[in-house]
Formats: sequence, structure tokens, C-alpha cells
Amino acid sequence: MIHFIKGQLDTVAEQQIVVENRGIGYEILVPASVIQKLPRIGNEVKIYTYMHVREDAMQLYGFMTKDEREMFQLLITVNGIGPKGALGILSIMDTDALRFAILSDDAKSISKAPGIGAKTASKLILELKDKVDFEEAVDTMLTQGEQNAAAGAGDVGYRANDAIQALVALGYSSTEAVKAVKKVTLTEEMTTEDILKASLKYL
Repeated sequence: MIHFIKGQLDTVAEQQIVVENRGIGYEILVPASVIQKLPRIGNEVKIYTYMHVREDAMQLYGFMTKDEREMFQLLITVNGIGPKGALGILSIMDTDALRFAILSDDAKSISKAPGIGAKTASKLILELKDKVDFEEAVDTMLTQGEQNAAAGAGDVGYRANDAIQALVALGYSSTEAVKAVKKVTLTEEMTTEDILKASLKYL
């Protein structure tokens, strides 16, 4: 398996890129979210890859992070969701928003992905709910550096989750709620109410 490809970005198309490494151009299918994060053509890029093998074809799929790749691999285990559907889901929501959508039964947000209907979204939630880790879902919302190592940092994550659930109860989708909370600079002193008020400024 090709774990990652590091080389010069040669071509960028709608959902496809070419990365040149030692004279070989690797054609890689990517979600729209990856396209938005790419450097300029000619610059170096590192893409984490997954090779999907079928009887009639082999195709590389690429992601900016290992987390995105792992989520892609999890999505394609769901019956009825192939690589194309998984790319579509990761094109409209990041991994954190997707985890919260699964945990909060938000099939509506997931079904906005191209080719993913309400029934498929509900099936995805049913099959993956036990495989999604709550701690992973809140971990990336914690700021980096000293705060991550500080005692009680995990409590901040739980309060952030409470704020997300409160926003969902107010009528926002889990995707909107996660995006808003992620924009807040969390501190140990913040209560759930503090996080909620700060998040509402972004909605």
C-alpha cells in the first residue's frame, strides 16, 4: 500500500490532482476540501493516500491528513457508500463535523452530499455510531500548546460538546454547531454557557 506521496503538485482539476515524484505523475482523486488547501502548482505537497482496488481498476484517493483518510476508509465500509460517495461527504463537511453529525443522528446534514440520500445517511449513522469516538470528536477543538497538556483540558472538550448539543437543540444543524464552536478560542475557565454565547456570534 502507498502510505503517502510527497512531491511537486503538477495538475489540479475539479476532484483530481497529479503529484510528480521522481519523474512519475500520480493521478489522485481528492475531495473538494483538499483542493481548497493545496499550495500553488509547482510547490511541494504531501498527500496521504488510499489505493482502492477492483477487478477492473485501481485508483488512488488522497487526503491532507491521516484523519481524513481514516474517515474515508470508515465510510466505504458502509454498504451502499463507495469511494465516490465517501469523497462527496468529505467534500461538504470536515471529519469533526461528520463525527458530530453521526453522534447526533443528523442525517439531514450528511444527506446534502451528492449521491447520498436520506436513507443512505441514516444507514451510515446506524452502522458507524459505535465506531466513532466521542473523544476524537472533541479533541481537535481544543487549542494547541499548553492548554492541551493542562489539567482539565478534557473537561473543556466536554463543555464544548455540551455547547454543540445546545446549539442543535436551538435548531442549528450539527455541522453548523461544530463549525461555530471550533471558531471559539477555548479556555479552561469557560463554562458551557460562555462557549455557547461565543459560538452564537458565528451563527
